Amino acid sequence: MSEANVYKTASGMVFRVWESLEGQLRVEALKPVGWVAAPIGLIGLRVAPTTVRLTARQVLRLPI
Repeated sequence: MSEANVYKTASGMVFRVWESLEGQLRVEALKPVGWVAAPIGLIGLRVAPTTVRLTARQVLRLPI
């Protein structure tokens, strides 16, 4: 798997999307216990106008 892109929705949900070199996708959501597998349907939130992609610095500040 390659490096993940991390996103935050307007409601505050944080999720990351991994894409392999073969095009396979994996989605994980940030929960109080850490990163957990999430429904693949969350991928669509990446393009929502109220969802932002987090910078590397913002990702480092996440409570994980």
